[in-house]
Amino acid sequence: MSAALELGAAPSRPLSDAALDQIFREARTRNAWSSKPVSEAQIRELYDLFKFGPTAVNSTPARVVWIKSDAAKKRLEPLLSEGNRAKTMKAPVTAIIGYDTEFHETLPKLFPNAPGAKDWFGDAAMREKSAFVNGTLQGAYLIVAARALGLGAGPMAGFDNTGVDKEFFAGTTIKSNFIVALGYGTEENLYPRNPRLDFEEANSIL
Repeated sequence: MSAALELGAAPSRPLSDAALDQIFREARTRNAWSSKPVSEAQIRELYDLFKFGPTAVNSTPARVVWIKSDAAKKRLEPLLSEGNRAKTMKAPVTAIIGYDTEFHETLPKLFPNAPGAKDWFGDAAMREKSAFVNGTLQGAYLIVAARALGLGAGPMAGFDNTGVDKEFFAGTTIKSNFIVALGYGTEENLYPRNPRLDFEEANSIL
């Protein structure tokens, strides 16, 4: 008997083809949205799923501002690039994915099996790099989790990072990374699926 089974963990098994289609193979980046709202309960459910994605020493540096109210959308609107403005304003929710450059302050809570882990990140440049890389991972987990929960996602980088930092992260140690529009996507303005590289073009097995 494996150690995992001895501890009572469920054995890993592949997801169904339908689930893989929903998350990856048939999923699309959405550019238009239905009027169906996304509730605060759904946002919390989404966080409670993607927070379990792995990060280095469980650092989880991502910090998310969920733009849902009309007032918050008006604050974000002028900071978006012109091509992203209209479609983002129609999304029920837009997540601003940020990363905390002082994430190491939470390591005593998040990585208690190594009491000195906070001290591993004393160099500010190395700490920011780690925050960016692992925060980006968490943003990707958010997209996958949204699709798994039946939501569409429209990730984008076309916005004024400096402006967003001033507007939404002023007085903090958080910097914006990218944004993800979320909701129930429609077929409107849906581009044909672009090709992907074949295995041989992008991989090597050594």
